[in-house]
Amino acid sequence: MSTRNRLIALLAGLAAIAWMPSATAEPYLAIQQGYKCVACHVNPTGGGLRNDFGTVFTENVLPEFTLTDSIPKWSGTFTKFLRLGADLRTERSDTAAPDLPSTRQSGLEQLRAYADVSIVPDRLEYYVDESLAPGDARPNEYYGRYSDPAHGWYVKGGQFYLPFGWRLQDNTSFVREVSGISMTTPDRGFELGLELPEWSAQIDYTRGIANIALGTGHQITGQVVWVKHDWRVGTAVSFTESAFGNRQVEGLFAGVRTGPVAWLGEVDLVRDAGFPDGTRTLAAAFAEADWALHKGHNLKLTAELFDPDRSVANDQQARWSLLYEFTPIPFVQLRAGFRRYRGIPQNDLDNRRLSFLELHVFL
Repeated sequence: MSTRNRLIALLAGLAAIAWMPSATAEPYLAIQQGYKCVACHVNPTGGGLRNDFGTVFTENVLPEFTLTDSIPKWSGTFTKFLRLGADLRTERSDTAAPDLPSTRQSGLEQLRAYADVSIVPDRLEYYVDESLAPGDARPNEYYGRYSDPAHGWYVKGGQFYLPFGWRLQDNTSFVREVSGISMTTPDRGFELGLELPEWSAQIDYTRGIANIALGTGHQITGQVVWVKHDWRVGTAVSFTESAFGNRQVEGLFAGVRTGPVAWLGEVDLVRDAGFPDGTRTLAAAFAEADWALHKGHNLKLTAELFDPDRSVANDQQARWSLLYEFTPIPFVQLRAGFRRYRGIPQNDLDNRRLSFLELHVFL
C-alpha cells in the first residue's frame, strides 16, 4: 500500500471513530476457526492490536459484507517498523432491580490506541496499549518483547495483562472478577512464553496489583494450553504473596467446536487469606455457547455461578446472559444483550436485570 493510501485509510478510520458512538476479538472466534490467540494478535496471549493475519481475518471473514476494492484497505502497517490500531466502544444500558428505581446509563465505555514498534523485525518489539478516554489518559500495557521464532519462545518485560483462563471481552464475568486477572488489571514484571504448534505456555513473575502501592510482595502466574483444531484445554495457577494476605488461584478451562457452535467453559478456585475473618475459599464457574448463525451474525448464551465463601451455605450467585452480535462491515460490530442476576433473596442488586446496546469500532 502506498503512503497516500495508508493516510487515506487512517483518516477514514479516524473519521469513523469520531462520529460513531462505540470489538475486541473474543475466544469463541479462536474456537470456531481453530486458531491460537497469537495467530491474530501482536500480543502472544491475545487481545489488543491485530497482526497482518488478524487484520485480513477482520476484513474478510468476520463481517457479513466486505468492502469494495475501490475503498483503501486498512492494514495497520505504516512502515515495516510500525503498526497502529484503535478501539472505541460505547454502551447504553438499562438496569432494573426489585424494589429499586430503574436506571439508565449511556456513554463512552473505552477509547484505546495501540502501537507496536518493531525494532528488530520478528525479534525485538516494543508494544503500547493506551487508554485515552473516558477520564485521563493512562497506560494499560507497555512492554518490550524479544522473540526467537525458530524455537517458539519469547520473553517480555514491562506492564502487561497476565495470562489466566479465557481472555473474555466481558471483564465483569464472575471468573474474571474472582480470579482478579482480566483486561482491567495489568501487572508489572516479566513473562517467559513458549508457542509451539499444539502448545502455548507462559510463566510470569510480577509485582501483584495489590502490592504495587506497598512496594513489597510478588505474584507468580503460570498457564499451559493444549490446542487442537477442534478443541483445546488449559490450566492456570497464580500465587500472590502480599502483606494484605496471600492468595492462590487455580483454574481449568476448555473449548470445543461442534458444527456451527463453539463451547467454552472455565472453573476457578481461590484461597484468599486477606479477609478479616481469616482465609476464605471462593469459586466461580463459566459456560458459554456461541452459535454462528450466518457470516457476521453470532448468538451468545452464557451461564455463570459464583460462590463467595465455600464454608457458607446458600450464598451463591448466578448470572445468565443472551447476546446477539452483528458485524455488518469490517471493523464495526453491534451488540444487543440481556442479563439476569440471581442471588440472595434479600439483596435487591443481586437479583437485577440488565439490558444493553453497544456499538464497537476497531482498527
